[in-house]
Amino acid sequence: MSIGKAGVWFLLCNFVSLGILRGSVAATDINKDKEFYIVYLGDSRENEEDAAQSHLQLLSSLKGSEDEAKESLVYSYTKSFNAFAAKLSQHEAQELSNLKEVVSVFPNRYHELHTTKSWDFIGFPQTARRNMKMENDIIVGLFDTGITPQSESFADKGFGPPPLKWKGTCAQYANFSGCNNKLIGARYFKLDSTHDPNDILSPVDVHGHGTHTSSTLAGNVVPHADLFGLAGGAARGAVPWARVAAYKVCWASSDCSDMDLLAAFDAAIHEGVDIISISIGGTVPNYTKDCIAVGAFHAMRRGILTVASAGNDGPNLASVANHAPWLITVAASGIDRQFQSKVQLGDGRTLWGVGVNTFDPKEKLYPLVSGADAGANSSDESASFCMDNSLDRVKVKGKLVYCKFAMRGVDSFVKGSGGIGAIIESPQFVDTAQIFMAPSTMVNSTLGDIVDEYIHSTRSPSAVIHRTEEAKIPAPFVASFSSRGPNPGSQRILKPDIAAPGIDILASYTPMRSLTGLKGDTRYSKFNLMSGTSMACPHVAGVAAYVKSFHPMWTPAAIKSAIMTTAKPMSRRINPDGEFAYGAGQLNPIRAINPGLVYDMDEMSYIQFLCREGYPGSSLRVLLAPGQPVNCSSLVPGVGYDSLNYPTMQLTLRNTQEPTTGVFVRTVTNVGPARSMYNATVRAPKGVKIGVKPMSLSFTRAKQKRSFRVVVEAEPTLANRVVSGSLAWKSSSHVVRSPIVINGIRFDREAD
Repeated sequence: MSIGKAGVWFLLCNFVSLGILRGSVAATDINKDKEFYIVYLGDSRENEEDAAQSHLQLLSSLKGSEDEAKESLVYSYTKSFNAFAAKLSQHEAQELSNLKEVVSVFPNRYHELHTTKSWDFIGFPQTARRNMKMENDIIVGLFDTGITPQSESFADKGFGPPPLKWKGTCAQYANFSGCNNKLIGARYFKLDSTHDPNDILSPVDVHGHGTHTSSTLAGNVVPHADLFGLAGGAARGAVPWARVAAYKVCWASSDCSDMDLLAAFDAAIHEGVDIISISIGGTVPNYTKDCIAVGAFHAMRRGILTVASAGNDGPNLASVANHAPWLITVAASGIDRQFQSKVQLGDGRTLWGVGVNTFDPKEKLYPLVSGADAGANSSDESASFCMDNSLDRVKVKGKLVYCKFAMRGVDSFVKGSGGIGAIIESPQFVDTAQIFMAPSTMVNSTLGDIVDEYIHSTRSPSAVIHRTEEAKIPAPFVASFSSRGPNPGSQRILKPDIAAPGIDILASYTPMRSLTGLKGDTRYSKFNLMSGTSMACPHVAGVAAYVKSFHPMWTPAAIKSAIMTTAKPMSRRINPDGEFAYGAGQLNPIRAINPGLVYDMDEMSYIQFLCREGYPGSSLRVLLAPGQPVNCSSLVPGVGYDSLNYPTMQLTLRNTQEPTTGVFVRTVTNVGPARSMYNATVRAPKGVKIGVKPMSLSFTRAKQKRSFRVVVEAEPTLANRVVSGSLAWKSSSHVVRSPIVINGIRFDREAD
């Protein structure tokens, strides 16, 4: 599609990382007072060459010299929208922002990144029904740290040529073996041109994150996968016959920048991907200033669904990221497998810790010492945390060390000081298995107190840590690290949307990094265990691709609805944060291809929602093509409390003196049997009344629509509490379930 047809989408967006926001990158010493900026233009161009030339002309008029303009210009975005990146002073950026043809100017920022058994656990066996021909035409795009092309997960045995719709390319790069008919696209973007000593200017993955997420989403079936005998089975993606396009935007030393992410969106949408999976976070609450939100909106306009991770800032409330309503926001859940190591103390007591310890003990017992008693400096409290260079080598040599947890890599520091390994106490709930490079395990505070008490109760304390075993545990449950709602961007939209496996997921890995990446670790593996909402995200993106292979004409909203309304309900008793932790529930792939009814929407539905949220029409220009100005006061308003046909409902209490009432208006589309009847089943918590009109929906043909109203009345006694009910439309063959959340906790949206 030409730029003229595509129009201009983007007002510049701010990204806020899930970790540390690193800020703008300084330019070279020659231009040390200048920074990288992204400039979005409000005019469209008929072709890429004209657009690029207009960028140079604009900079030339600003700089007064074409040579200076060429030196300043970093990149022109011309495939899917009209923008450019340049090195500018603050004054120059301000001058550009005042020009009529410029939509917006913002500084570039950097952000941090946010499986054998997992698919079987959620009821998606290798024998699941597939539409092979359509799956083979699905192209999934991943924005990540790159990919490992030689991995068995991306071999192309049995694959024909790429789909005709594919417009992408794959060039030769350093340390990159090339693409094939499975991995049909691989590109990298590093527009700041700064040297990264820990990475390679190539789509090759030196971190392992991108290879892991890509294989979880669409990797081939690889039998006999394991990690040193653990988590054995067939590694596979949700859609093993789909094609993969990798866009490397995250770098070992500089994380993921706006400029690079924008270039990936520009390319991926133009090149023909069907699904975008992005495990990188944006927490800007304003949907017209968050690049992932804006990029996903324009992908949605082209029929491309974007799936994003919810973030790893849990269990803090209102920490959820990527919360725009047109995104699928994915929380991380645990499966019924945990990696545990037995710890035997010298007095005969046995404890169990969590983690991956691949070492068999060579002795029956080792001397045990507390880091707090083995410091190199008696006044240095960091020894109790076994920090680097904090331990006395003489006091820890040949011993196990009991450490308080402060950061990853404690086992490396202990080993580097001459110790054998570590028993690490974590003050937080231990639900993920850290991989250790020395005999180690992690215990909770209760067990840590037992170890500490034992050390100080005998003259010669000792212990041994045995090799890790697999244990079966109750599941599913939401990961402690998974970010929670309520949604900081809107008090009317429930986020996250869905939960999927994200703890200790086995998937393909890079041969260019050791298992831990820590100094002294010499172990390498084709597969590795990782945890995070980054791992949950490709599970849902893969199921979205699976649904699309059966329903290629469905809109992104319909696919999202199918995934959410067929989710397996999760327990608030096990997960006290309820829907703020798991959204609609646990991902349920098989049911998602046959949801019965869907809540569908188009782009104008979201515009009506944003007007309802109070966004000025002028700010919505960023979301629409040129020539589509929005005047919220004259736009036909959306109906109901949230003005959106969303698959879930959230009512936020207005005050503590009188009941709060919300009327939700919904329309469902029949995608099941032509003739069908659905009856409403309502579950209301104490203090809440829920009414539905009508209580029955009758359909006589496919794609027929029916509307209904849900009236929710919540008592003021629910202030400072969160409770939930549900509405389920049930037919003889389908259950279409929507959670209804009443939020008595107020988190006001930050100022724009």
